[in-house]
Amino acid sequence: MTERVKRMIGLAPRQTGNKIIINCEKLEKRVALLENGVLEEYTIERPSDRNIVGSIYKGRVKNIEHGLKAMFVDIGYEKNAFLHFWDALPAALDSGIEEVERKDRKQEKKITSKDIPEIYPVGSEVLVQVTKGPISTKGPRISTNISLAGRFLVLMPYSDQSGISRKIDSPKERDRLRQILRGLDVPEGMGIIIRTVGEGQKARYFVRDLAYLLEQWRGIEEAMKKPEKVVCVFQEPDLIERTVRDFLTDEIDEILCDDEAAAKRMMDICGQISKRSRSKIKHYAEHEPIFERYSIQKQIDDSFHRQVWLPCGGYIVIDETEALVAIDVNTGRNKGAKDMDKTILQTNLEAADEMTRQMRLRNIGGIIIGDFIDMKSRRDQQQVYQRVKDRLRRDKAKTHVLPISPLGLMEMTRQRAAESLHSTVYEPCPYCGGRGRIKSSMSMSVELQRSLHTVLKANPDVHEVKVIVHPHLLNRLKTEDDELLVEIERRYEGRLTFRSDPALHHEKFTILDALNNRELK
Repeated sequence: MTERVKRMIGLAPRQTGNKIIINCEKLEKRVALLENGVLEEYTIERPSDRNIVGSIYKGRVKNIEHGLKAMFVDIGYEKNAFLHFWDALPAALDSGIEEVERKDRKQEKKITSKDIPEIYPVGSEVLVQVTKGPISTKGPRISTNISLAGRFLVLMPYSDQSGISRKIDSPKERDRLRQILRGLDVPEGMGIIIRTVGEGQKARYFVRDLAYLLEQWRGIEEAMKKPEKVVCVFQEPDLIERTVRDFLTDEIDEILCDDEAAAKRMMDICGQISKRSRSKIKHYAEHEPIFERYSIQKQIDDSFHRQVWLPCGGYIVIDETEALVAIDVNTGRNKGAKDMDKTILQTNLEAADEMTRQMRLRNIGGIIIGDFIDMKSRRDQQQVYQRVKDRLRRDKAKTHVLPISPLGLMEMTRQRAAESLHSTVYEPCPYCGGRGRIKSSMSMSVELQRSLHTVLKANPDVHEVKVIVHPHLLNRLKTEDDELLVEIERRYEGRLTFRSDPALHHEKFTILDALNNRELK
């Protein structure tokens, strides 16, 4: 019995370990992170909509809006990029970083937002980095606080602040990293941040990473000398390179890629960073599609439904709107326990796990509202809140979550750097216009009868009318509203004939003068 057949009938052994699975195709590249066979993160990239977040441009200030305290900068896209005054100030350390003082740091005069219009007048050149890609009708969001991410370090060429990620908890490890940071030969006026993945790494890896980042920065400085006023001086690495940079940690046991050239490229990149990790990268050469081999496609299909089931029998419903994302929790089939409070708590805890997973899978961002099942016990509410906070620790995007409110709602925000996966994969339905609903046959019957009254009153000389409708509406007219139509014929002394057209939109109908075959309005 083959491995594939075993999996189909549920006899295949459970997958263990953490794997990164990469599928490369002409129009799309996909990366999936599996933890013990469970899909935890999923990313896609297409050549037509390459992610520009992190890319650096030499742009030109087009106009300044003092009321908005913002500038609009031309970086070569259809819509000018948005640069707020506070994003044009010298870089301030993120709340996730603990600053480490360096001996060579000098105090300089602080620049305030009032100085920005003088520093960057209209027409001036400015070096900016994209922090948020174009979303819906909005252009990119940019900042002058440039940063270059490496494997273990982040280089900040225009800020002399240095720090360590707060996600590194061990005091002993933090002390060790501080010593390494102070010993690095960082050029004057520049700053560095030790990333979370740097925990436990030897000093030589940081030295190597810093040299690589400084070389990158020198390339950017050379590109800035080009005569063009608007030019991309640094493009954020593609999905393959970002995967090696951001995901290849000690926790990852294996990386499998179904494209030989991409696998070799990853090995070459990895060799510059950590030769020991090269052995984790392997080329998948089997005939069965790699996403089917590891049961990823089914998990993707199941996860991206509006309704997502929980192990306990409950489910969550996810709705993306223009203003926010709403996630509703329901007990569903989980109603068998005698203690209802325990049933509700169990459902809410599982919902907390699935919500945070779905946020990463779908790349949901902005304001997120979680509507949990009402819990009487404040202790239970706190337990659910803590579960969400714990699960969000692994999220690479910045998040902020508030305790459950008296209404049973949990408010949170998640960094929104690009369109959600839902917006990337799907487009609004051309039939319903993105509403997800169409008018009922009864509603359409009411509208049709209303239009017939209007048309026959406006055209008293017309006595024979032909109406073209969708078959669903015609069925309603024949079986339920026939007497009403006969009444219309008597009232206006006319004759109505109907014809169905399956190609006609469900919410459309056409009223014609049967003799002249012209449309009546």
